[in-house]
Amino acid sequence: MTVTEDIRGTIQDLRATVAELHSELTRYQLVIWTAGNVSARVPGHDLMVIKPSGVPYDALSADTMVVTDLHGELVEGDYSPSSDTSAHAYVYRSMPEVGGVVHTHSSYATAWAARGEPIPCVLTMIADEFGGEVPIGPFALIGDESIGEGIVATLRKSRSKAVLMQNHGPFTVGDTARAAVKAAVMVEDVARTVHLARQLGEPLPLEQSDIDRLYARYQNVYGQH
Repeated sequence: MTVTEDIRGTIQDLRATVAELHSELTRYQLVIWTAGNVSARVPGHDLMVIKPSGVPYDALSADTMVVTDLHGELVEGDYSPSSDTSAHAYVYRSMPEVGGVVHTHSSYATAWAARGEPIPCVLTMIADEFGGEVPIGPFALIGDESIGEGIVATLRKSRSKAVLMQNHGPFTVGDTARAAVKAAVMVEDVARTVHLARQLGEPLPLEQSDIDRLYARYQNVYGQH
């Protein structure tokens, strides 16, 4: 598979967008060193743009982003793709509604993943953004599609745009890469807040009917349309 001239402009725009979104991960202190990654689907094509493996964040640019197919094979770029490319690719193949995938090792969300415990829906923000608890996905080793399989299996049973992969960390999805980054920022924020609440006592859960109403309002009414 090659990048044809009819999508060259789209690819360049996505390279710039994905590079810029990685700066949001450092801005919100969701990653350290070279860990973490953002990817974006190329609309209408079996391609994605993703961060290269092991390249420092301050060296990332549109030109360092790589293009792969949806089986993780390099199509265009001067670097090897992220070590999580197979997981991203599996998500895109399995969930056509997803346009962006993000992985971080943000401290509080990853701490919940280390415990193998979902973040309970005890805040209106969690109901708004995730539609219920933030679920735990199964443990899987890096290197093949196992992580992607766990992400998809978990998210298909939930309204959440985030999954905490056990002993690993959060993965988030969105209809765009920017939406997936937002979910990564939000999941770290609520992971921290619920952790702090637990230091004071047991947080109070929301009623399911209230969760449903909050989620519907946030997804369909909140903001500018």
